[in-house]
Amino acid sequence: MAEIVLVHGLWNRGWSMAAVAKRLRARGHEVFVFSYPTRNDTLDGHADALHEFITGSRRDERGQRPLHLVGHSMGGLVILAMCARFDDLPPGRVVLMGTPVKGAAVVKKLEKLPGQKFLFGRVKDGLLHGFDETPLDRETGVISGTRAFGFGQIAGKHGEPGDGSVTVRETALKGVKDRIEIEVAHTEMLISSEIVMQVDHFLMLGKFKK
Repeated sequence: MAEIVLVHGLWNRGWSMAAVAKRLRARGHEVFVFSYPTRNDTLDGHADALHEFITGSRRDERGQRPLHLVGHSMGGLVILAMCARFDDLPPGRVVLMGTPVKGAAVVKKLEKLPGQKFLFGRVKDGLLHGFDETPLDRETGVISGTRAFGFGQIAGKHGEPGDGSVTVRETALKGVKDRIEIEVAHTEMLISSEIVMQVDHFLMLGKFKK
């Protein structure tokens, strides 16, 4: 049996992935949720912590079963950073949900405002950093939202399709196995049964249901 590790996004903790985890478990998967203080470390620091979470003492008990990684928003960046830094992970697939792999434009717009250090903390540079391609030897699927309702609207409309915080263009990544656009807002991804169905479909078959 494969296992799935879920990684949440900025300003959240593991509880935010509870609905996704519950629905994936109901589909027969073994699911673990990585919870971390999003603003308190750099992207690489979070990636190292995720690696430790995966490869710690529990890994000895689980052996080398396939490992699937699912990240929402910044959680996807943590996954990509970890895969770039370590090559000792069991095989498996990756799903990125609303992840700004080209860098988060909304962060760029807000970075000069008073209080931005409180908003983004030590992870700000990581949110502006982009990734050029998917992890080696790990099939990756991208889910993009198209309902423009979310925090990003505070910084002004993007003028292009997106989920209210991340544009579809910002989620584009070279080398993805499959991608799909779903009419959900950024945070809505965390409670959408359709999102979970698509995550499950990709993790099992390497493609989304269309």
